[in-house]
Amino acid sequence: TAAVRPHAVAAVLRNITFTQERYDSFIELQEKLHQNVCRKRTLVAIGTHDLDTVCGPFTYTAKLPADIHFRPLNQTQEFTAVELMSLYKTDSHLRHYLHIIEDKPSYPVIYDSNGVVLSMPPIINGDHSKISLKTKNVFVECTATDLTKAKIVLDMMVTMFSEYCAEPFTVEGAEVVSPDGSTCMYPELAYRTETLSSEFINRKVGINESTERIAGLLTKMCLRSQPTGAGDQIQVEIPPTRSDVIHACDIMEDAAMAYGFNNIPRTTPGTYTVANQYPLNKLTELLRQDLAAAGFTEALNFALCSQEDITDKLRKTLFETRAAHIANPKTAEFQVARTTLLPGLLKTIAANRKMPLPLKLFEISDVVLKDETKDVGARNSRRLCAVFYHRSPGFEVIHGLLDRAMQLLEVAPARGTGYHIQAADDSTFFPGRCAEVFVCGVSVGRLGVLHPDVIQRFELTMPCSALEMDLEPFLGCHSEVLLTHDVPLQEDLHHRFVEVPVPASTRTVFGDLGTAAGLRALNEFLAPRSYIEGFLASSADTEVLGAIPADCPPPPALCHALRWYRHARSLGAGGGLPAARRRYVLEAE
Repeated sequence: TAAVRPHAVAAVLRNITFTQERYDSFIELQEKLHQNVCRKRTLVAIGTHDLDTVCGPFTYTAKLPADIHFRPLNQTQEFTAVELMSLYKTDSHLRHYLHIIEDKPSYPVIYDSNGVVLSMPPIINGDHSKISLKTKNVFVECTATDLTKAKIVLDMMVTMFSEYCAEPFTVEGAEVVSPDGSTCMYPELAYRTETLSSEFINRKVGINESTERIAGLLTKMCLRSQPTGAGDQIQVEIPPTRSDVIHACDIMEDAAMAYGFNNIPRTTPGTYTVANQYPLNKLTELLRQDLAAAGFTEALNFALCSQEDITDKLRKTLFETRAAHIANPKTAEFQVARTTLLPGLLKTIAANRKMPLPLKLFEISDVVLKDETKDVGARNSRRLCAVFYHRSPGFEVIHGLLDRAMQLLEVAPARGTGYHIQAADDSTFFPGRCAEVFVCGVSVGRLGVLHPDVIQRFELTMPCSALEMDLEPFLGCHSEVLLTHDVPLQEDLHHRFVEVPVPASTRTVFGDLGTAAGLRALNEFLAPRSYIEGFLASSADTEVLGAIPADCPPPPALCHALRWYRHARSLGAGGGLPAARRRYVLEAE
């Protein structure tokens, strides 16, 4: 089985009592595990059998499909493995798993000592050993490509249902003999211990509890814990039922849940900012609404496509595309990041050819272009693309959409200062039916009637006009907008503000900021504000900051003043900030 599913583990649940509810839960647990931990049976497949109907020892091997004969679950006759694969191609449940072994030269199979087939993992169990409400002894086997996952799944199965054995929480082990003669006993049911500090949990969760209290909280979450006696260290025992606990942060999260998220005290954040919608996204949303109002339907396509979509189908060379390639593409459909939105819309039309004509689609989304100036070697660019598919090319419709978009963007039709179009040559478009769009003398896109070869390669049969243009020039900047002022790193802050000159005056409209009373008044003033004059920084902030003595910063109790104080210091000298609307610092007496 090394080339198919190399690992197998097993265990037995003795003298179990099934009710209808327990039986349904048992089957449901298998299905849940198959979908998540087992990754739809690709990593692990679970088989459960009535041990009293078969005879050990059991053999896990691989055979040619034609040599495997048995009666599968809930069937009345025997089939070969080849016949089963054909039978289940139309099965709504099992057809999703056929691909796992379909192209393998041999299929895995489990036999008992009498040659009875227990299962053909990961597809189907045999009907001979199926469990029922009368089953008393259950043989659980897991075959896998990942041994660690197989151990986890087996541990989960037996720990969950050993509760219903005559002697609760007991399980009978199974000895697995490997081809090299080595033996292992399963299930392992391994416990492990981790040590972490209560200070770590208190700091991460935002609480202040004793070491003993936190140990109690973790024990409440089935993680038996106790203080080690060495400082604030806690020893945590992780049982086999908690395979989800991997790192210290998982233990911290359990402590937070046991404490109760609603019980965590609210604190003022260390930073206080006001969010604004990203300008490029705001423009995108506004355009989407108006283009839809113009009669076009929005499409949303994948950001990845095949290399053929952006080259051969558009009559382009690979060099022209400037495409970013995926190093290990899983399918031919996702080989490169798209450099144009056009192929996605044309494929959408091809998939909806039976819809009434005309088809008018648009998409506003990102493309990815190579850019050596970026640290990752590529950048995103927000594009608008629209297509019109009908019995006639409809160039005037696409041209009208361009005019409407420019009207919305408040760009007048004029050479030099506005927008205009002029004839251009592009292999994707029909000769003489292509125009380039210029805004303030800069090319932002193209529109025209698509070349018949392009239409044919996307399996379309009627003329099609298209428009594609870049939206970022209309914002006057790239999507990667820079901050309006430099924010120094924490290390720079430490050195930059060690020596602050003695202020010329500490008297302000809030009082003397060299006193506790003045700082309290400033704190109350800043409670509903981000900065001195509202939600935007101005020179008023640097002016008031200069009135606070270096040896008298706001104490932690004055959280609003301290938050503002830290922000104001990060503004540096305040160059480029808007002027203050009034004076806040008074003359020294």
